Amino acid sequence: MGGRMQDKTALVTGSTSNIGRAIAEAFAAEGAHVVVSGRNRERGAQVIERIRTAGGRADFVEADLDGSAGASRDLAERARGALGGRIDVLVNNAGIYPGGTTAATDEETFDQVYAVNVKAPFFLTAAVAPAMAQAGGGTIINLGSWIARLGIPVGALYSSTKGAVETLTRAWAAEFGPMGVRVNAISPGVIVTRAVGESKPHPGEIMMKGTPVGGVGSPDAIAHAAVWLASDEAAFVHGTVVDVDGGRTGAAVIFV
Repeated sequence: MGGRMQDKTALVTGSTSNIGRAIAEAFAAEGAHVVVSGRNRERGAQVIERIRTAGGRADFVEADLDGSAGASRDLAERARGALGGRIDVLVNNAGIYPGGTTAATDEETFDQVYAVNVKAPFFLTAAVAPAMAQAGGGTIINLGSWIARLGIPVGALYSSTKGAVETLTRAWAAEFGPMGVRVNAISPGVIVTRAVGESKPHPGEIMMKGTPVGGVGSPDAIAHAAVWLASDEAAFVHGTVVDVDGGRTGAAVIFV
C-alpha cells in the first residue's frame, strides 16, 4: 500500500466495475477512504470487500445518476456522510455507451445518454466543488474518451457527450481553480477488462492497430493516471486532458 492519497477522501462514480473499480481500488491502495458508487449493490459489495481485504477503507453508496440535479445532490450528500463530512476527490466516471449510427438513434436514447454522461456529472460537480473550495481545496477528475477527438463511423452520440465533458473540464478549471479546486480529465483509449485465463482477441483490438502500443489497454492504466492527477504530484496541473490511449490520438505507426 502506498501513501500518495493518505488521509484523503474520494467519491468515484460508476465504480462497481471496469475503469471505475480500478480507480477506486488504486485510490484505496494509496491511503484514501473511498466511496464506491453505482446502481448494483451486489457488485458494489464485492468491490468493497476487495478493498477492505487488501487493507483499505471503502464504503458503498448506491446511486442511479439519471441526470437529475436531485440525484446528483443526493449522492453528494450521502457520500459526504460516509466520508466523515468532506469529499477531497471526485471522479466523474459513470457513463453509458450505446453504439449505433446517427440515423438509428432515437430521441429517447439521445436524451438518456446526455442525461447520464453530461447532466449527471455537471450537477454532481455543482454539488461538490463549492464545498471543496470552502474546505480549502480539492480535485475533480472527469473521464473523457479518445473518440471525442478522433472520429469513428459509429458512436457520434457518445463521442459528443465526451467532447462536452472535456470542454467542461477546461471551463471548470477556470471557474474553480482560483478557489483551490483542480479540475482535469483522462481520455482513455480502448480499454478492456479481461477475465482470468482469457486469450481470445477482443473486437477493440482492431481500433488500436497503427498505434505505438499496438493493442488495447487495461483499467489499471487509467487508474494509475487518476492517482497521479489526484495526488499532490499534480498540484500544478489544471484544465488538462491526459491522453492514456496508447498513442491513438497523437501518433500513427505506419508499416512500410
